[in-house]
Amino acid sequence: MSERTLAEELAEFAHGTRYEDLPADVVESVKMRILDTLGIAVAAAPLDTSRASRAWAIEQGGSPVAAAVGVPTRLPAPLAAFVNGVLAHSLDYDDTHLPSVLHPSAAVVPAALAAGERVGATGAEVIRAIAVGLEVCVRLGMAGYDEEAGNSIFFEHGQHATSICGAMGGAVAAALLGGDAGAVRHVLGVAASMSSGIIEANRTGGTVKRIHCGWAAHAAVSAADLVRHGLTGPPTVLEGRFGFFQAWLHGSVDEKAVVAGLGSEWAVPGIFFKPYPANHFTHAAVDAAMALRNRGIVADDVASFELGVPAPNLRTIGEPLEVKQNPETGYMAQFSGPYAVAVGLLGGGGLGAGLDDYTDELARDDARRAIMAKVKVVADARCTEIFPRQFPAVLTARLRDGGSVVEEVLTTRGGPQRPLSFEELTRKFRDNASRGLDESAVDALAAAAQTLDTHADLGVLLEPLTRVDAT
Repeated sequence: MSERTLAEELAEFAHGTRYEDLPADVVESVKMRILDTLGIAVAAAPLDTSRASRAWAIEQGGSPVAAAVGVPTRLPAPLAAFVNGVLAHSLDYDDTHLPSVLHPSAAVVPAALAAGERVGATGAEVIRAIAVGLEVCVRLGMAGYDEEAGNSIFFEHGQHATSICGAMGGAVAAALLGGDAGAVRHVLGVAASMSSGIIEANRTGGTVKRIHCGWAAHAAVSAADLVRHGLTGPPTVLEGRFGFFQAWLHGSVDEKAVVAGLGSEWAVPGIFFKPYPANHFTHAAVDAAMALRNRGIVADDVASFELGVPAPNLRTIGEPLEVKQNPETGYMAQFSGPYAVAVGLLGGGGLGAGLDDYTDELARDDARRAIMAKVKVVADARCTEIFPRQFPAVLTARLRDGGSVVEEVLTTRGGPQRPLSFEELTRKFRDNASRGLDESAVDALAAAAQTLDTHADLGVLLEPLTRVDAT
């Protein structure tokens, strides 16, 4: 083969990028994503799915080398990555890249931390690995973005781009921590056979989606380990006739998105942080309903609501409508447009809506059910045109006095156009981390993340995780 394959180009980028080559905004962004991811994971520790994931991981046995949230003893690196990845994604509070519509940090950060702790990597080495892994993850997600259709081809096929591309990006990060110069190309070839995830649970329930990023992180570290032991992958794993793009995207792919500007144009700083712990498609609805509340409008003033959203989002947060109007659990409420309207009108924790607004009890609360029964979710042409570079919403409240009020939210909070400040992100982290750690441990974790590039090992960052109260 005379020309380099895409995997070879990605491998050259990965191995050729030193920590010193990273732009300052990339380094700062990675440190903030580590802080955000670990705070979310701590907050998710008491969930039943988190308990199940920890119990399963502990049952597997193996070499105790890496820390997992809520596990007092170390676990094998792939299993620590699994537990932390499950917890990082379980609250739907993890960051989002647009327009690929994937959540890169919840898979890449746990994989890199577990692989890095096992080999005694420095904080700077881990930051470099995460930065490169996030970039690879996002670029593979963008390869599956259909510009003409304005949507992710992965999503259209019912595939969870987050866990599929997350396994690939996480594997690159893990390979950079202890692998040799040829590891990345092979690890892409191996991880491609281990990436997976379908998103039907978004529509009709079930908790399996919560393990997707954990399984991706587990696959990532496992792929790097297998390559370290001699397993190899095909050089044409991405663009080959039976490769990653054909298997997942059925050949509809933008290969230029994988390598254009590689090493000079970084996507990492533009990844959106989530201000609210719910599916990102619902956030503009929360903001719109809060805007109504700020006008002095209360639920009793309203005869009916019409929530206009991008057409592709309708299936996730508006259908089946009877399910979205009657979520049985806080988890189901996180994927409900009608519930988002109720949160905006009645909620108030965190940055405008917090974890305490998404509980099983509130999902079945009579006042919220009464609001949800008034909400019809429809496709809005203007929102569809903007999607997926933003997740907009238009909320129309038809009042009992015969009038109507419209609130448009056309940009997504937490992204480059409406960024969260450092103070806001720190507030989110502290609200999350304080649910499982005492104040001194929260302070130590925050300080360690913010100064990670100065530390010789990851102990100062990861040790508090083993002391998380998971009850």
